Amino acid sequence: MAIDSELVDRDVVHTSEEARRNTLIKDTMREQCIPNLVESWYQILQSYQYTNSEVTCQCLEVVGAYVSWIDLSLIANDRFINMLLGHMSIEVLREEACDCLFEIVNKGMDPVDKMKLVESLCQVLQTAGFFSIDQEEDVDFLARFSKLVNGMGQSLIVSWTKLIKSGDIKNAQEALQAIETKVALMLQLLIHEDDDISSNIIGFCYDYLHILKQLTVLSDQQKANVEAIMLAVMKKLTYDEEYNFENEGEDEAMFVEYRKQLKLLLDRLAQVSPELLLASVRRVFSSTLQNWQTTRFMEVEVAIRLLYMLAEALPVSHGAHFSGDVSKASALQDMMRTLVTSGVSSYQHTSVMLEFFETVVRYEKFFTVEPQHIPNVLMAFLDHRGLRHSSAKVRSRTAYLFSRFVKSLNKQMNPFIEDILNRIQDLLVLSPPENGYQSLLSSDDQLFIYETAGVLIVNSEYPADRKQILMRNLLTPLMEKFKILLEKLMLAQDEERQASLADCLNHAVGFASRTSKAFSNKQTVKQCGCSEVYLDCLQTFLPALSCPLQKDILRSGVRTFLHRMIICLEEEVLPFIPSASEHMLKDCEAKDLQEFIPLINQITAKFKIQVSPFLQQMFMPLLRAIFEVLLRPAEENDQSAALEKQMLRRSYFAFLQTVTGSGMSEVIANQGAENVEQVLVTVIQGAVDYPDPIAQKTCFIILSKLVELWGGKDGPVGFADFVYKHIVPACFLAPLKQTFDLADAQTVLALSECAVTLKTIHLKRGPECVQYLQQEYLPSLQVAPEIIQEFCQALQQPDAKVFKNYLKVFFQRAKP
Repeated sequence: MAIDSELVDRDVVHTSEEARRNTLIKDTMREQCIPNLVESWYQILQSYQYTNSEVTCQCLEVVGAYVSWIDLSLIANDRFINMLLGHMSIEVLREEACDCLFEIVNKGMDPVDKMKLVESLCQVLQTAGFFSIDQEEDVDFLARFSKLVNGMGQSLIVSWTKLIKSGDIKNAQEALQAIETKVALMLQLLIHEDDDISSNIIGFCYDYLHILKQLTVLSDQQKANVEAIMLAVMKKLTYDEEYNFENEGEDEAMFVEYRKQLKLLLDRLAQVSPELLLASVRRVFSSTLQNWQTTRFMEVEVAIRLLYMLAEALPVSHGAHFSGDVSKASALQDMMRTLVTSGVSSYQHTSVMLEFFETVVRYEKFFTVEPQHIPNVLMAFLDHRGLRHSSAKVRSRTAYLFSRFVKSLNKQMNPFIEDILNRIQDLLVLSPPENGYQSLLSSDDQLFIYETAGVLIVNSEYPADRKQILMRNLLTPLMEKFKILLEKLMLAQDEERQASLADCLNHAVGFASRTSKAFSNKQTVKQCGCSEVYLDCLQTFLPALSCPLQKDILRSGVRTFLHRMIICLEEEVLPFIPSASEHMLKDCEAKDLQEFIPLINQITAKFKIQVSPFLQQMFMPLLRAIFEVLLRPAEENDQSAALEKQMLRRSYFAFLQTVTGSGMSEVIANQGAENVEQVLVTVIQGAVDYPDPIAQKTCFIILSKLVELWGGKDGPVGFADFVYKHIVPACFLAPLKQTFDLADAQTVLALSECAVTLKTIHLKRGPECVQYLQQEYLPSLQVAPEIIQEFCQALQQPDAKVFKNYLKVFFQRAKP
């Protein structure tokens, strides 16, 4: 076994050298000792089968492991197989014997030989009584046996596929016949109450359905098989009595995984016979919901679950389940009508409640066809069945689903807006830590309720002044609470109290941010008359930036709000940016800067020339803050500090890329010669010195942009020198480094930008650039004259792609 794990184990990653060695050893073993080994195994199995089960089991394990790479005829012969089948009747050996037979069946071989092998095995197993599952009580053995049956079934299906492809219809017919005779056994195992046993056979089941999908006409028996599989899947989807919904552990997680496998079977059934699936689900659904009050929760849950699953099993574009195919649409409509009028939403079990809401939201288009049911469903969302349910799990999921429901049906919501806003009033309360009031919803769930409120107001048909009043009513309590809490935080001594107050302040900003999701741009904010309310929020929240306590969390919230306001208020935000930036740049850590830079990038890219004076002013303070953090000494083995610095470096280069790419290179040019040089040197370092292909790619983008803007005859004084002294060498030194891995996709992208940089230099400097490379720079790297010639020819090709491809080849050859 040790030799097997060293040479053959698929889970061990080997170097190419080790792989070659392993192949050599296996070849030598095949030539010299495998027949003797196999003979010794046979003798051991025969001698110890009744006297030493431990040695026999170990030997069976060895046979199973070696089967995959030795000559199968040494094992798949009468004497060996008969002995293994004999072991199947010895209780202490049969599990290992089962696994060993599974490995034999799984071995790749000629399809006709494989079919014969499987059939002869099946015959003996059937005669020995292994196919009568109901008499077998040992579930551990049955789990191994179902794996073996699965292997035999899948092997026959592989044989059938190969025979069909090769045009051998006669043998393919025989293979199909062999498959069909195993279906009864497969169904017994699929329906077994132990999920492990059932799970092990799903592969065979799935592949069998795939065959049926390819047949033009199904026989009556095949149709019956499809129906039997369908009923088995519906039965097996059902939760056990023991399933713990409030505290899900490992067993529950395994059942959830098993359910996913069953869902794949259901989808495959739908491909074989969509009409049959729809009819079966409808039958189960209707009979269950007729008597839901007296039916066990797991049966009610599965009936609704099946309706939910039909949406994916019978897919349509854009959720249009209630138009198109009339019989399907009317069946779904009928089931949805039953779901929302039967009263099942009052069922006292969390799983049924959750399934009800999930299904209602999945089929939201039903309510555009029958809008009269909206009020009842809204009430279910808003009362003790949904947002006020006794289970936190149901409340939490309902908050998310309610926001989706309202968004998707915004046109139908108009008559109910005021009523909904009144009913959710208590769910919007920002609960500060000290009042001991336990909110029904967590702050994450409240985000969805705020978003829903925003969507209702914005999408309503009210005039702008009414929308403005409603939005003010929604946001004013947040602003008032915010001011009070910020004062309390400033005075708080205890660190724990400071943290919980800061948390609460952060939630307030987050809720206000979330209401703005209803707006897509400044136009919609203006049309609703809401600009002023959000400007008031800005003025309320910005003072938090100057709070010396709990800086991280407060800055993070305000920063997110500013991101949203740049979209919603556009240039109206600009007056607030300078002072906000100034506060955010005070005593900052790598993480603060890294999160602040995207905000500046967003402003720069959006407003370009408008923010030029502001950028001029804050450019060097921002860079100094970045350099200060990057130059701070850190522990040598501190991985997280190293990663933070790497991410900050990337953010810094992304900022320079945004500035140069937004046509604002003069912001850099106006920083004074010394500062400009410092910036350019950092970009060269980023391209060459740090083994980070993402940063390298950005640096080359910046360099090629600067060459494009400043590299001509009328560029800034001294820049042409800088090009030859620093940029050209960077384009060679970076790819020549050992850390520059040309097998890595990100590195190849960096090389591509390096090629663009060289092409841009050639474009701007013309023949002078070629001459420099030919006569000075490339000879200094000891590049052979004929390769220099080749390089310069590729560089002068008009098609940039030719040069990019050539550059990769050049560096593969030039690397030491």
